[in-house]
Amino acid sequence: MAKKEAAPRQAMPEQAPEIRRRNFEEVPLGYTAEMAVAEAQRCLTCKKPACVEGCPVNVDIPGFISLLSEGNFQGAIRNLWGKNSLPAVCGRVCPQEIQCEGKCILGKKGDAIAIGNLERFTADYARTNGNGELPPRQEKTGRKVAVVGSGPSSLTVAGDLVVKGHDVTVLEAFHKPGGVLVYGIPEFRLPKDIVAHEVDFLSRLGVDVECNSVVGRTVTVDELFEQGYDAVYVGVGAGLPRFMNIPGENLIGILSANEYLTRANLMKAYKFPEVDTPIPMGKNVIVLGAGNVAMDSARTAMRLGAESVKIVYRRSREEMPARNAEIHHAEEEGIELFLLTNPTKYIGNDKGRLTGMECLKMELGEPDDSGRRRPVPIKGSEFELECDLVVVAVGSGANPLLTQTTDDMKTNNWGYIEADPETGKTTKKGVWAGGDIVTGAATVILAMGAGRKAADSIHDYLTWGW
Repeated sequence: MAKKEAAPRQAMPEQAPEIRRRNFEEVPLGYTAEMAVAEAQRCLTCKKPACVEGCPVNVDIPGFISLLSEGNFQGAIRNLWGKNSLPAVCGRVCPQEIQCEGKCILGKKGDAIAIGNLERFTADYARTNGNGELPPRQEKTGRKVAVVGSGPSSLTVAGDLVVKGHDVTVLEAFHKPGGVLVYGIPEFRLPKDIVAHEVDFLSRLGVDVECNSVVGRTVTVDELFEQGYDAVYVGVGAGLPRFMNIPGENLIGILSANEYLTRANLMKAYKFPEVDTPIPMGKNVIVLGAGNVAMDSARTAMRLGAESVKIVYRRSREEMPARNAEIHHAEEEGIELFLLTNPTKYIGNDKGRLTGMECLKMELGEPDDSGRRRPVPIKGSEFELECDLVVVAVGSGANPLLTQTTDDMKTNNWGYIEADPETGKTTKKGVWAGGDIVTGAATVILAMGAGRKAADSIHDYLTWGW
């Protein structure tokens, strides 16, 4: 008898590259119900599911996929909500290929289960067809928790603690909640109404969200305790722009990815003239860096009308930290990769405007502390690239606004908050921290994992004491 072949992985339909490169609509179009069921039925329902070990918030992956395979979409979303309050976000932006899907047994000899695509389908179906019952809330404890910031780690803490019966207030500095999900990730990768719906889910659970609240300026952490809060969670991210300090950096036409993406995303500059937020429109754009932020910046520039967009990165393709899918999408959209290339100075005209960039060719040497091979300059290999806009996406740092007004909360040499990796406890009594303000820039799901641990620790503290 012939051996039955495994069913192929369901490919998610996408906008064609030649169309999407000039619009801000979402690129992947999502599964149909039939596709989701077919993909879910590929799951082997392993007795020891390694996929769960690969998930930082330990989603019951076989459980929700089993429900999907039976067509029980409402049961699947309720299962997901048990561990993840942001499934529509995670299904879109998590690096599943190195986490849950990377552990899938099917992936050893073929294609892993499309866990991220199934998570996205489940959340999207619930959003458009009714959410079912909200998770039950425990009896009110009378305890109050302030959550500073409204990014993924903060939203996780808020969701976990509100269902445990605590009163939770989220304090967001910007005019819209969502943190990096709204200011950092473009519409074509994570639509803003998706984030708004996930935040609304928490509001319906009872979380109070206050925007335009800059903790460290309008109020300090100590003043939050004076106002009656019993615990504070700090999840303010790492949004301080970082530049390369090379000659000509003050020329007009050079800006950080933080500013560029915030203007385009949160402030909707891409909707001009409907929204008149100013943003530089480059004809020849260069993006420095090769992480997801660099890909987002380059793909945004293309959609804003650039004729040419180049990504300049000092290492090779193998060392690029961006998700493979983002690199693939960028190349499909006509973005060029200038690898093993390092900028050495910017060139401008007599009006102080950027006109070009001098670069140096590199080769890979021995591995450095990160485990990646160190780029070494090739002497005499200088060349110039024409450009009128450069977006610097080489990482970001810790904003000192909050930490400078909280004397007894220890930070490290780079300004990040020191917190216990298992509990999120800081050196200041009653204060926890997690996400990028502790680890430096990382993924959405890792921030959520930190939030989950901190929420458990905060609940223990509010129940039993420090």
